[in-house]
Amino acid sequence: MSDRNRDDYFNLDNFDESLDSREYRRRQPNRRQSNYGGRPSYNKRRPNRRNRTRTRNRIIIVTCFLLIFALLITLIVLMFKGCGGKKTPSGVSTDIKSKQETTVDPSSDPNNTAVGNNKLDKATFITAQPTDNNSTGVDSGVIYVWNKTGFELFGGSEESGRTYAETINGFAGKLTGMNVYSMIVPNHTEMGLPERLKSQVNTNSQADNIKAAYAAMNSSVTPINAYNYLSEHCNEYIYFKSDHHWTGLGSYYAYKAFADTLGLKPLDLKSCTEQTIADFTGTFYSLADGLDTDTVHYWQFPYDVSMDITNDSGETISYESPYFDGEDSGSLSYGVFIYGDNPLTVMRSSSENAQSGKKIAVIKESYGNAFVPYLTNNYEETHVIDLRSFRDVSSDDLVTYCKKNGITDVLFLNGVMSANTPEQLDKMAGLFN
Repeated sequence: MSDRNRDDYFNLDNFDESLDSREYRRRQPNRRQSNYGGRPSYNKRRPNRRNRTRTRNRIIIVTCFLLIFALLITLIVLMFKGCGGKKTPSGVSTDIKSKQETTVDPSSDPNNTAVGNNKLDKATFITAQPTDNNSTGVDSGVIYVWNKTGFELFGGSEESGRTYAETINGFAGKLTGMNVYSMIVPNHTEMGLPERLKSQVNTNSQADNIKAAYAAMNSSVTPINAYNYLSEHCNEYIYFKSDHHWTGLGSYYAYKAFADTLGLKPLDLKSCTEQTIADFTGTFYSLADGLDTDTVHYWQFPYDVSMDITNDSGETISYESPYFDGEDSGSLSYGVFIYGDNPLTVMRSSSENAQSGKKIAVIKESYGNAFVPYLTNNYEETHVIDLRSFRDVSSDDLVTYCKKNGITDVLFLNGVMSANTPEQLDKMAGLFN
């Protein structure tokens, strides 16, 4: 029963006025208008029994002939198929083969020829299937805690997703001559919390929100569907347990989605040197008891990267790596990525995959910090603009800055929480003033 009030329960949505329904009602006995009191009409002149038998026999003969004819046609078709065409290996049906082709992991194909279209489609979202030990969680009042992990609950809607899209559409209209991309990053709740617990806590679908945003983006913006790349790796260490950010590995999978969308050769982590920082206690650690500490993983590249950082004071300092190797354990370990949040960071790469003249500007908040170093594999210059503080140190608005520095591509990268926060949208808008 609907939970509507009885006064408005009857409405056109509940009234089936389809053609099938009307035809059914017209044929009901109590709706017939006849001289027989609603009884079925009939032909008063009955055929004799001999005529009925003759008719039945004819029907049987014709039916048998048609069945034999259909069988012959089927045999002929099967004979032709067996003699010609491309043979399928024994033991592998064509249905199974087709399924295998559409589920190939693009990471196994360095030329990106096996990337499935569905995986990159802005309207296709693969539901994460995190391992569930059937234990219960605890609502701490600020975050939800399950399996010694903190989860930030999401309150956005499809409408707020469309608002974000309209904002990005407006920005793209001002960045003429540049390729504009948008990536909305789901948080750990979407990827790490089982569906049975999502239904019990006050959190909305991030898939619906991001899908609505991507659908509302116009042709001047290319959405990057990192959601599916994260979803298929949801049981790996792609988000921290004590912090609201993703890990270096999680951001790498999002980078793979970006590279595959643009047809770029992705960085191979096997060619890099992995580094770790133990005992990271992130933003959630002081909000609830019983959370695990984390380990921060990052990868030194097989090529040189120089980095110039403009800090909050407007001073520019040069470094020889996009990572702060001196970062210690504790609450600030996420700062190993590009030395944390700064108004402007510019990385210059010597990677052989970096296309000459290709320069990208990434408009980000802190989620972008772990992501942007990977772009040095494909871009000669990567300009990282913090949406919250860039205008405090720059006399140029974003459009002017991009034109002065020969920017070819612009990526708006936001975590799903920021993408649905009006204050963050206002700060992004301030980049254009």
